[in-house]
Amino acid sequence: MKKLFTLSIIAAALLFASCTNGSQQGKGAGSYQPIETPVPARPAGQKHVLGLRAPKLDTVRVGFIGLGMRGRGAVERFTHIPGTKIVALCDLHADRVERSQEILEKAGLPRAAAYSGSEEAWKELCKREDIDLVYIATDWVHHAPMLIYAMEQGKHAASEVPAAMTLEEIWDVINTAERTQKHCMQLENCVYDFFELTTLNMAQQGVLGEILYAEGAYIHMLEDFWEEYEGDWRMEYNKKHRGDIYATHGMGPACQVLDIHRGDKMNYLVAMDSKPVSIPAYLKAKRGEEVTDFQNGQHTMTMIRTEKGKTIHIQHDVASPRPYSRMYQVQGTKGFASKYPREGYALKADAVEKDAVPNHEKITGHSYVPEEVKRGLMEKYKHPIHIEIEETAKKVGGHGGMDYVMDYRLIYCLQNGLPLDMDVYDLAEWCCLAPLTALSLENNSAPVAVPDFTRGHWNDVKGFRHAFAN
Repeated sequence: MKKLFTLSIIAAALLFASCTNGSQQGKGAGSYQPIETPVPARPAGQKHVLGLRAPKLDTVRVGFIGLGMRGRGAVERFTHIPGTKIVALCDLHADRVERSQEILEKAGLPRAAAYSGSEEAWKELCKREDIDLVYIATDWVHHAPMLIYAMEQGKHAASEVPAAMTLEEIWDVINTAERTQKHCMQLENCVYDFFELTTLNMAQQGVLGEILYAEGAYIHMLEDFWEEYEGDWRMEYNKKHRGDIYATHGMGPACQVLDIHRGDKMNYLVAMDSKPVSIPAYLKAKRGEEVTDFQNGQHTMTMIRTEKGKTIHIQHDVASPRPYSRMYQVQGTKGFASKYPREGYALKADAVEKDAVPNHEKITGHSYVPEEVKRGLMEKYKHPIHIEIEETAKKVGGHGGMDYVMDYRLIYCLQNGLPLDMDVYDLAEWCCLAPLTALSLENNSAPVAVPDFTRGHWNDVKGFRHAFAN
C-alpha cells in the first residue's frame, strides 16, 4: 500500500514535469496544473464525520499514552477539569508513570492503572473497556498508529501535534474515524491563545471585514532543546525530511479564521526553502558529526491559495537565531490583526462604532490603534470560551493557559455530545503540509494540489463556529 501510494505521487510529479517542458511555453499562467496526489474513494458504507456528535459522557474516562514533558503536563491539567477520571497511564519508562501517579496523589485522586516496560504496552491501555478517550503525547511517528488503534478499540482519540506525517497516514486516520464514527482530534493549543481567539471572534463579528489572507509560523530556534528529545527523534526527523514538518501552530488559527472546509478549501500550495546551515553546523560543533545531506531547510516558506481566492502564508524555522514567533497575522478589508512581533490591531475608522472603544478618533488604518483602544477591543470581543474559564486557565497554566482551554474544550464537547472544535479533517489539512511541501520542493517549488480530505463535503458547513450546550 505504502509503495503503491508513493509510486502514484512520483508518477503525478513526472507527469507535471513533462507537461511543463516546452509544451507550456507561450501559454498563459492558467495552463499550469498543480501536481496532484491520489484521493482514495470513500469506502462503501462509510460516511463523513463533519459535525459528528457522539453520545454524551457524564464522566470522561481517560487513558494517557506518553508521559514525558507534554504528557505529564496534560495529566496535571486534567486533575483540574471537572467530570473526568484518569483511568490509566502508559509510558515506556516506569519512572515516568510513577511521576504522573504522584501528580494524582497530590491532587487527592486515586492512582491509575499503570502500563510500561514494553513497546506494545499502550495497546493494552487502548483495549480497556473503562476508557472513553485515549490522549496521546508521544513522539510524532507514533501518533497516527496510536490514533488508529485507539479508534478501532472503540475509543475517542486525541493526539499531540503533528498527528500524522504522511499522506498515507492521514488518509488512514480519516478512514478509521469515518468507519468507527469516533472523534479524532489533534491537540493544537495555539487556536486557544487569548489573542488568537479574540481576533477570531472579531473576525466572525465582521469587525475586520472580509478576511482575505492569514499568516502563521513556527519560528523557534531549538539549540537549547535538541538534546532533550529521547532517542534524538526530532533531530533525526529533521535530518531526513524536507518541507514544513511542524506546521500546525501556524495553520490552525489561519484555517479557522478562513473557514477552511467550512465554506472554503485549500486548492494548492507552493513551497520554497533556504539551504540548511545552522543545524549541520550545530551537529558538527556539538557532536562532532559531519552531516552533508541534511534535508530540512534553514527556513521554509509555504504559500497556499483557497477555492475562494484567499491566501495563507506559513513559515517554519527551528534553526535561525531570532525571537520566537507564530507570526499570526490576519488581514481583512476593514482591519488587520498581528500577534508578532507586536501584538495589536489596525482598523479603518468605520470598523467599530464610536462608543464601542475609547479614543475612537485615533483609529486609522495607517497604524496600530492606541494601547487603550486595543485593550477595549479585546475586552469587548473577548471570546465566550475565555469569558467562561479565563481565570481558571491562567491559574492552571500550560503555555499561559491555552493548554488548559484546549483540554477543557475537548472534555466539554464530549460531556455535552457536541462536535469538537477541531475534527479529523482539520487534522488532515494542518498536517498535510509536511508531505505536500516536500513534494513541491523536490519539484523546483512546483504548485501542489491540496486534497479535499472531506471528499466533496467542504462546503456543507457554513463558517467555523465553536459549539455550546443550550
